[in-house]
Amino acid sequence: MNQRSSLLTARQLTVADLLVAAAGFGIQIVSGIDVPTIPPGLVIMLVAAGLVAFLPWRWIPLVGAGVGLFLLVGFFASGAVGNLLDPGRLGVFIGAWIQFLAVIVTVVAGIVAVTQNNRRRTTA
Repeated sequence: MNQRSSLLTARQLTVADLLVAAAGFGIQIVSGIDVPTIPPGLVIMLVAAGLVAFLPWRWIPLVGAGVGLFLLVGFFASGAVGNLLDPGRLGVFIGAWIQFLAVIVTVVAGIVAVTQNNRRRTTA
């Protein structure tokens, strides 16, 4: 029974962190960063959160972890890491840190959720 609740916790943490990362991105948008009309990063985070939240497959939290890794790589490749170092635009700075930290936790939580799913499956 205890293992079941921790399974839900890791999966729910993955979803929550994707939503927190999306909120951080939203803060950056409101604070004035340039994004397309429909920001692909925001859409990717929200779709991944929906998939992890509503699909019952035991491997689905890897979608959250994969999106997190994708966003981390994109964060550095796009030069957005500069937003973490420039407190001159406070909203962008705060939103970038929220998104950055949430994405890191998303990767860890997604991997933990899949690991727990597999342990439960092999011991059952």
